[in-house]
Amino acid sequence: MGQILSDEGDQEQAINCLIDALRWDSKNGWALLMMGNIFAKYKDDIPTAMKYYDQSLVANPEDNITLNNIGANLMQQGKLEEAKKYFWEAIRINDKYPNTHYALGMIAEKENDLHSALHSSIQAIKNNKNKDILFQNSLKQAFDFAWRICETDEGKKIFREYRHKLEFEGKTEIDIIKDTEIPTPAKLEFAENYNREKHIVKYNSNYPAYEHLIMHELVHLEFVIEARKNQCNLLFVSNPKQKADFIRGLEPTVKRLHKMGIPEDSIAQYCSSLFEGLNSQVFNTPVDLFIEHYLYAEFLELRPFQFLSLYAMIKEGVKAVTDKKSVDLSPRDILSKSKIYNLVNAIQFKELYGMDLIKEFNSTSTELKQANEFYEEYLQYKEDKEPAEEYELVKNWAEDLKLDKNFELVNEIEYRSKGDDIDELLASIEKDPFDVETIDPLKEKEMEKFQKSQASIGLNMAVLMFMVDALKFFEEMPKADIEKIAFEIAMQGTQGYSPDKKDYRIHSIPGKTYSGYHILAYYYISWELSNPEMVSKLNLPYEKEYQMALTLYNK
Repeated sequence: MGQILSDEGDQEQAINCLIDALRWDSKNGWALLMMGNIFAKYKDDIPTAMKYYDQSLVANPEDNITLNNIGANLMQQGKLEEAKKYFWEAIRINDKYPNTHYALGMIAEKENDLHSALHSSIQAIKNNKNKDILFQNSLKQAFDFAWRICETDEGKKIFREYRHKLEFEGKTEIDIIKDTEIPTPAKLEFAENYNREKHIVKYNSNYPAYEHLIMHELVHLEFVIEARKNQCNLLFVSNPKQKADFIRGLEPTVKRLHKMGIPEDSIAQYCSSLFEGLNSQVFNTPVDLFIEHYLYAEFLELRPFQFLSLYAMIKEGVKAVTDKKSVDLSPRDILSKSKIYNLVNAIQFKELYGMDLIKEFNSTSTELKQANEFYEEYLQYKEDKEPAEEYELVKNWAEDLKLDKNFELVNEIEYRSKGDDIDELLASIEKDPFDVETIDPLKEKEMEKFQKSQASIGLNMAVLMFMVDALKFFEEMPKADIEKIAFEIAMQGTQGYSPDKKDYRIHSIPGKTYSGYHILAYYYISWELSNPEMVSKLNLPYEKEYQMALTLYNK
């Protein structure tokens, strides 16, 4: 009754009811607590309130709420040291009570300890499930403290010291350059890729708390340095053929853009940006999870910068996949996969800082389920990650989303042994797109193994019958069309075809899927009919099968 009357605003009658309750049970901790609250909040009588609070603690010594209220009253009187004792005891009893964390944040601010103030505010956010006025105040307080810290030179000091450490470990100098023209918040240019003596970190100063962006790129460099020490670093590369295949898959979107009157150059640029942007997510999202965890765990003073920076980038990600124009123009499949990668980042941000931006992505249950599965897989690696292990997630997630055909992960040592300049390698790809002239020991071993396995089979009846099927399919087709199909199969097969695989597709032959032997038969026949002089370079041991297929076909 006392609580009801107090809530209705009748404090005098509330006190009378509580006094009656205490007459019946002088150790009623809740009645004592409420009496203290009324005298503190409505009577502004702190000394009397403290007497009731002290008795409440005698009745309930493990009651964190009473301790919290006592601390709040002491803080109100300006007795900060005394208040902290009660707040920390309340945290000892229950470290999930957001009010206590919020109050500690207020005290830390008064003591000009903004890092502790931010930490306590974040804890208040993390432990508040109600999203009430306390949650909103905690959020406002956290942003305020973070911005005030980021206005200092602390971030610059952090990345400068870290840069010197990496320069010593990697034996290469690092330049840090402001560049507002780069298409991403920040980028790392490895010296080896640009034939330079120094690594360069470029950052866009228009992004908030850009010091975090610089540190992010430097951690990426540290991961590479560690992987190189173990000779296991991998490079994420794509070639013109992979890009062309991707863009061919955008044909419905391209047609729609044409109908809208969008210029050809703009369409080409849009398609290219989709390929580059999606590949960027495929590579960076898994790696970034490890980087952000490392920054959070190892650089406590960077957290204000990380908090503001990640918040801004996740909000940017929300806009990219929910903006009406983007949704209307973008292929649904690509938009969905991009959203999944963005969701993974949002899940980590919620874990680190308690802010739940996940709902803002308007994701389907399937998309959210996939993102959570990815994050769970990351958690299995998080605490004891070995050098280069992050690339396993790059590969696994791309395969799950069927994006693995857009790139390759290659051993850096082998890759760079082909040429010191990336431009040279790209030029070699354009000159020899089917990779028939490149001497690659790994591919030679695979081909030798494949040919031996085929020889042990003898006459491959599956290939033989599929060749008859191919001859019938191509019999009335113009040579130019056959050649087009031959080139497509060859380009698609630059990474090899597996006889055991069953879901190969040929864009020029829509509506059909091919097993490994089926597509190998079409591979052989299409080249035999369009460019017979090139067949020997395909290294397919099916000459006997071809001769027998001709006999059966002519019958």
